[in-house]
Amino acid sequence: MSENTINLTLEVWRQNGPTEKGRFETYEAKGISPDASFLEMLDEVNERLIDDDKVPVTFESDCREGICGTCSLMINGQAHGPNKGQSTCQLHMRTFSDGDHITIEPFRATSFPIIKDLAVSRAAMDTIQQAGGYISVTTGSAPDANMIPVPKPAADLAMDAAACIGCGACVAACPNSAAQLFTSAKIQQFNLLPQGQPERWKRTEAMVDTMEDFFGTCTNHGECFEACPKEISLDFIAFMNRDYVKAKVKNRNLSGQKS
Repeated sequence: MSENTINLTLEVWRQNGPTEKGRFETYEAKGISPDASFLEMLDEVNERLIDDDKVPVTFESDCREGICGTCSLMINGQAHGPNKGQSTCQLHMRTFSDGDHITIEPFRATSFPIIKDLAVSRAAMDTIQQAGGYISVTTGSAPDANMIPVPKPAADLAMDAAACIGCGACVAACPNSAAQLFTSAKIQQFNLLPQGQPERWKRTEAMVDTMEDFFGTCTNHGECFEACPKEISLDFIAFMNRDYVKAKVKNRNLSGQKS
């Protein structure tokens, strides 16, 4: 082994499809630079598998900058690995030591069916977004952004919520496979701003009701926050719950007026 490299043993989950039986397979990752990212290490392993005429490990990635949320892996039982506030692609091999055994699995949740190996479908989270995670009210020509007064505390909170990258780590880490942290962030990034007020109650009820069709119920374990690479605050769940109760009353009253 070079003085500047490490050797690792990987236990990697392999599964040919959602209906196939999966299993762990062992691979040696030799001569890995401590400065390599976790995904770069997997790239090297896959290149060696291809050279040996073996099927490479399927995993997802895109930006590799902690923005897109697709690099979702369970590493030694932790979503995105051992470092807090980082996604898998931001995890570097200097976190590990020479000779370490690393177990790599896909996110484990019924709502995230496995596509192949380490890749899962997070379409259920897209369904929540489609239920109301947008602003659709027509306001005519767009005004200059500086003409809309937004209190700084509200703007800061909305930006904190908008930091959610939708990776699903909160679901994977939750004992109940709940998606309250994700859903609350996607709701509050609009509900906190003036532009989001016209559809606030419709948005809240639709997104929460859709969430409950796919995911478990929150019981305040707090594992979602610990696993979140963007450290989305648990406060947003409280804000969502408050708005949901109000939405049920307001939307019922609006429905009664129409009838």
